[in-house]
Amino acid sequence: MILNVPEGKIKQSLAYWCLNGSRWAWDIERICDTAKRLGCLSVELAPPELWPRIHSHGLTNAIALNGMPQPVFAKGLNDPRYSPEVIARTKATIDQCAEAGVPNVIAFTGYAGELSREEGAANTVKALQELAAYAEPRRVTVCLEQLNTRDDSHPMKGHPGYQGDDIDYCAEIVMAVGSPNVKLLFDIYHVAIMNGDVTRRLSQYRDWIGHIHTAGVPGRAELDENQELYYPALMRTLLEIGYQGYVGHEFIPTRDPDAGLAQAVAACTV
Repeated sequence: MILNVPEGKIKQSLAYWCLNGSRWAWDIERICDTAKRLGCLSVELAPPELWPRIHSHGLTNAIALNGMPQPVFAKGLNDPRYSPEVIARTKATIDQCAEAGVPNVIAFTGYAGELSREEGAANTVKALQELAAYAEPRRVTVCLEQLNTRDDSHPMKGHPGYQGDDIDYCAEIVMAVGSPNVKLLFDIYHVAIMNGDVTRRLSQYRDWIGHIHTAGVPGRAELDENQELYYPALMRTLLEIGYQGYVGHEFIPTRDPDAGLAQAVAACTV
């Protein structure tokens, strides 16, 4: 049975890849055990073969990757050379999500290359409309993520060349699609770096946010005193705007992950 969260509280999630990457090699059992101990309801962005293990712990997978090979954001929906493959793989993932009860699947614009912003937006809207029609009867939501192009000190911090690096640009794409099954993945870390004014934008796009990610700014590390955002206030804003989705902790621990994760969950428990 999936765990329940008290009414009026933020539903929190741990990101699998941040704890099972190059620096940390936690297996799925340790990640799930930690999530339950901290009161989180989800372990997200795990590969489909691990979903049964997540569910066996009474947890859900709040959002799935789109089925593309790493780096999953390199080939996106904006480029006609790649969009047929991206759409096909995303549809296959939507089917898996529908069967397993996973509510969301991630989407990316992809790199700009020679595409203008207008061309990229139009192509992305068209592709997302096709995915929306496929996802709606399966009760899955496709979440388009903005990524920052500035913090290039590490391959998983910034993504130079990514076209959807502006939350307003991504929001315009999502609104143009006009489907309740296409929303924003509002990554607070990326938004803070590229746009700022995070609280206002949470309110501005309240009806279009399908998932939230956290990380410390700058550096994509812990939500501690070494970074500039005050997460309790941001979480209170989410409650005020009536956000019902998950908040996924997608930071890369620089120290004992147990301590950093506990601090992040505490900061987002309001």
